[in-house]
Amino acid sequence: MDVREMIRSQTDVALSLTKHVLTTQAKVDSNLVFSPLSAQVVLSAIAVGSNGSNLGQLLCFLKSTSNDYLSSFYSEIISAVFVDGRPVGGPRLSFSNGVWVDKSLPLKHSFGQIMKNVYKAASNQVDFQTEADLMRSEVNLWAEKGTNGLIKQVLPPGSVNRLTRLIFANALYFKGVWNEKFDSLKTKDHDFYLTNGSSVQVPFMTSKKKQYIRAYDGFKVLGLPYKQGGDIRRFTMYIFQMQEMG
Repeated sequence: MDVREMIRSQTDVALSLTKHVLTTQAKVDSNLVFSPLSAQVVLSAIAVGSNGSNLGQLLCFLKSTSNDYLSSFYSEIISAVFVDGRPVGGPRLSFSNGVWVDKSLPLKHSFGQIMKNVYKAASNQVDFQTEADLMRSEVNLWAEKGTNGLIKQVLPPGSVNRLTRLIFANALYFKGVWNEKFDSLKTKDHDFYLTNGSSVQVPFMTSKKKQYIRAYDGFKVLGLPYKQGGDIRRFTMYIFQMQEMG
């Protein structure tokens, strides 16, 4: 497996997913948090249990030639990138996957092993036909635990019923400390421009220290690194600023 080529192709998939979500789901009067990598991992896990035309369509969308390539790639990503950095002074990180399969469907041993060993996912055989709402609550509790209590409901009432057969879920939690902390006393309210051209007053962090910034045609990018400690990984928040309003 050419890791660099897989990274390039999966980055293309992530950008395609992000563009689709932003153009179809984003609203001008609300915020949107989206993890394309989480969606890619779930789709890759679904591909493991697929065959025929369904598998072909998934592999085509994920820009991969086989399940083996996807499993090998995401095994490395999950094991190397999504590891909690707190023991060495890095960011707190949790990446969980879960699979719930109705007992009416046979669950192959090989599928369960790949979910466990590659995707670090527990495969649960459940009864959606008689315990649909109980299973919905179970998935919500799983998500709440995986996100340290931040996400309490991923499945609203009525979203799971007796016809449900499969649930694939992913929970991602990240909490880091800025490498260069901002002085809270310097936080001031300023205009923040929305995509519809209007503006709202929001608190802006302020710093006189040198920052990682790059200017491009029509926008700028600011990089705010998180404290690494003894962690060899580097996590950075990138903030994109469009050119000033005319």
